[in-house]
Amino acid sequence: MSMDRLLLTLGFVVFWVVMVALMYWGWKGRARRQQDRIGVLPEPPAELGARLIEPSSGLYVGSTLAPSWQDRIAVGDLGYRATGDLSRYETGVLLERDGASAIWIPQDSIRAIRTERGLAGKVMSKDGVLVIRWELPTGTEIDTGFRGDDKSVYPAWVNGENA
Repeated sequence: MSMDRLLLTLGFVVFWVVMVALMYWGWKGRARRQQDRIGVLPEPPAELGARLIEPSSGLYVGSTLAPSWQDRIAVGDLGYRATGDLSRYETGVLLERDGASAIWIPQDSIRAIRTERGLAGKVMSKDGVLVIRWELPTGTEIDTGFRGDDKSVYPAWVNGENA
C-alpha cells in the first residue's frame, strides 16, 4: 500500500511539473508571436510638462491587444501585474510600476480613456478598471488597465481624456 501511495504522489508531482512547463512554454510562444506587433515601447521624455492629474496608486492589471479584453500581451514585462502610480501630464500618461519598467503613453497616441468591468482576465465590479486605449509606434492599438485604490479619480481621467 505504501508503494502505491508513493507512485501516485510521484505521478501527481510529475503531472504538475509538466503542466507548469507547458504554461511557461505557451507564455514564451505568445511573446514571440506578439513581438513584431508590439515592438519597442516609447520612453518617457526628459521633460514631462505640467501635471494635469496627480498620481493615483493602484494595480497595473495588464495590457491587451485591442479590442479583445482577454488577449493579454506577454512581450517584455507588459504581461505582469504590478502595483504602481498612474499620473497624467501635458505630454502623456506615466504609469510607474513597482518592480517593473515604467510605461509611457504619449498624449498623441491616446485613442480613448474609459472604465470597464475587466481587462486581461481580471474581472471586477462595474467600472472597476480604468482602461487607456493607445497606439504603439508599430501602429498596433492596445488597452492598458489600471485598478486604482481610489476610484473617485476615474471621472477626472475619463472626462479629461482630451486634455
